[in-house]
Amino acid sequence: MQQNTQAILERLKALRAGDAPTHGGHVMSYVYDSGLAELDALAAAAMELVQPVNGLDPTMFTSVAHMEREVVTFAKDLLGGDSTVVGTATSGGTESCLLAVKTARANYSGPGKPRILAPASVHAAFHKAAEYLGLELELVPVDGDGQVDPQAVISRMGQSTALVVLSAPSYPHGALDPIMAIAAAAQSRGIDCHVDACFGGWILPFWEGLAPWDLSVPGVTSLAADIHKYGYSPKGISVLLTKGKQRQHGQFFATTNWPGYPVVNPTLLGSKSAAPLAAAWAIIKYLGRDGYAALAESCKRSTKVLIAHVNGIEGLAVVGEPAGPLLAVRREAAAGTENGVDPHLWADAMAAAGWHVQLQPGYGQPDGSWLVRTTHLTITPVTESVLPQLCAAMSGCAQKVRGIEGMDAQAVLAALGLGADPAVQEGPSGVLEAMGVSAGGESALPRDMAPLLALVEALPREVSARLLIDLLAGIVAPENQIPPTPPGSVAGGVPGE
Repeated sequence: MQQNTQAILERLKALRAGDAPTHGGHVMSYVYDSGLAELDALAAAAMELVQPVNGLDPTMFTSVAHMEREVVTFAKDLLGGDSTVVGTATSGGTESCLLAVKTARANYSGPGKPRILAPASVHAAFHKAAEYLGLELELVPVDGDGQVDPQAVISRMGQSTALVVLSAPSYPHGALDPIMAIAAAAQSRGIDCHVDACFGGWILPFWEGLAPWDLSVPGVTSLAADIHKYGYSPKGISVLLTKGKQRQHGQFFATTNWPGYPVVNPTLLGSKSAAPLAAAWAIIKYLGRDGYAALAESCKRSTKVLIAHVNGIEGLAVVGEPAGPLLAVRREAAAGTENGVDPHLWADAMAAAGWHVQLQPGYGQPDGSWLVRTTHLTITPVTESVLPQLCAAMSGCAQKVRGIEGMDAQAVLAALGLGADPAVQEGPSGVLEAMGVSAGGESALPRDMAPLLALVEALPREVSARLLIDLLAGIVAPENQIPPTPPGSVAGGVPGE
């Protein structure tokens, strides 16, 4: 039976009430709150105007071409591009990354399987791109502050290197990679160099004291920047900027080899909403360069305050010297057993107090070195309005967990009643069920995330990947789904069977 429209919207409101708050500065990842209500209203109005438009064909819907041209032009000018730079609006950072890799693969003429060369801190989207597009990903270890030695990257450039990827800044630690030296070396060897500025592209132009990192750097051949981050547009909209039309052609798909209309796509999507593009276009028109600069000033003030505050909390420390409004917080290296603060226990305490920060597991690099577990905080303009409350929560939550040892994976397994190798004995579903997460429906995530992240740290990566796939797939599984295949069977058994 057809439902009343008001009842449908009330149901949606009830569902949204269970979400983390997208405004107000209490969520310090995923959302980028400008603090300006008029931007939300403007974006909503622009999106409504183009709601029925299909962005697939800008020759039929010419407004799409007009808006994209103006967005790309603004981005090119903001990010150091010259008259050779062209660009494309994409659905987000992941698509921009995939297209940058596709372009490099199309232009590759070396021997054997092409490689992506990048610091180990490179965004996971490049792991996805390598898997989807059939390239190898070679990771260069970074130090404890997230910095990579440029010579370590340069020394690994070879004939099979199709693309070097560098970050501005890296998402895990906020480190700005040494782009000038590495891009110059790549250029001398005829290798494309992509800058992943998905996080920083719309705010680092207003951040002082940084080494050159954008399209003005010789040797940088492409750059991606997400407008739905510090461009303050609704999800999902990013731009991929490329030096040279001929190079950019490698990202396109085109065919006339079927009996339908000619298909020419610069993006992975065919049919697509024009709404995110319209929202981004409208916000760029409203703010302009000066408006973005003013919002960046707020982020700079808050970042300075929070770095000092975190470093002043006994047992915690900010990782390195962040290049932008991003903090990674670790256990203070010199802290003793009694005064140390585990960043994941701290993050869970923050969540219980109504402040949502992002847990990052410890990571074993290809050379065997270990990057310690951290907690990620993204700072936005609205953060300035809640700084006193946020700082008080940080200090209070640290006090609650100070001196408590962080989660150990084997201890977690023992507490769950599982053996040392859950992949063999229980399978990922068994681990989740032991943690109180059922295999479908609307079951809640674990209240505390530290135990789950401890498992991610310690389990073999293929096992932890399966664990997380089960978790995410279970959350959106249809109601009345057939129960999962028992552990040990072909579908749910031991990896490698």
